[in-house]
Amino acid sequence: MNYQQILPTEPLRKYVRYFWILEDDSLGFSQKTFKIISDGLPGLIFQENEKAFHDKDNQELPQLFLYGQTTRYTEHRAIKNFRNIGVYFEPTALKSIFGVDSNELTNQHISINELVNTNITDQLSDTTSSNQRIELLSSFLIHLAKQRNTENEKVNFATVQLQKGVSLPTIQNELNLSERSLERHFKQHIGISPKLYARINRFQSALESMRQTRFNSLTDITYQNDYFDQSHFIREFHEFAGTNPKHFIRNANEQVANFPEWKI
Repeated sequence: MNYQQILPTEPLRKYVRYFWILEDDSLGFSQKTFKIISDGLPGLIFQENEKAFHDKDNQELPQLFLYGQTTRYTEHRAIKNFRNIGVYFEPTALKSIFGVDSNELTNQHISINELVNTNITDQLSDTTSSNQRIELLSSFLIHLAKQRNTENEKVNFATVQLQKGVSLPTIQNELNLSERSLERHFKQHIGISPKLYARINRFQSALESMRQTRFNSLTDITYQNDYFDQSHFIREFHEFAGTNPKHFIRNANEQVANFPEWKI
C-alpha cells in the first residue's frame, strides 16, 4: 500500500486538519480488514473504485461519503484494489461546512449526494489526478463553508483545551457555561458529549505514546495519561480500538493514523 498526506490551503485550515491518499494497486490483491479507531474527528472519503470498500455490515460504502464522530471502533473491508482520498476534518467541521447538527452523523455515514445538491462526485470521477481531486475537494469545501455562519468560538475553545488535557470544570468556568449548556453546544457542533470527547482525546494521547515508545512500558503510559490503573486503560483501549494494547502493536499496520490494516 502507498500512503500520502497533504496539508490544506490556508482558507481551509480552520476546517481541515489534512488530506490523505491511500492506495493498493497490487496484482495479487487479497481482502484487507481495517479497524477504524475513535479519534474525535469527522471525515470524508472518496473511493476511486466505488465498490471496493464494505462496512461492518457488509454493505457497499458510497463513492463519496461523509462520516461523523465514532464512539467506539468499527471495521471496513477492502475487497478489491482501491485508491481512496480522505479528509480529516477539525472537530466542528460538520456544522461549520455542511450545516448539519453533528449528532445526526455520530456513528453514521452518508453519501454527499444525500446531503448536498452537487456534482462533485462526478467531477472527482472524471479525473485520475490525486492533486486535481484534492483541488476539487478544497474548492467544494470552501464554497460550502462560505455559505454558513455557524462558527461557535466557545466550542472551538473547549475542544482545543480538552485536547491539551484541561479539565471540564476549568473550561466551564473559563467560558462561564453550565455543564448542561456546554453539553448542548457539543451535541450540536461536535456530536458527542464533552466528557466522551475528553475520554477519546485521552485515549488518543495514550495511543500516540504507544506509537512513539513501541510499548516499552504500559504502566508509564497508563499513569502519564491519568488512567486509574492498567485495567482502566485496557478497557478504554478496547472500547475505542477494538483490541488490547499488545494485540494492537502486534497486528495493526497503521499507515493512516487511526485507520490501521489488521493482520488476520
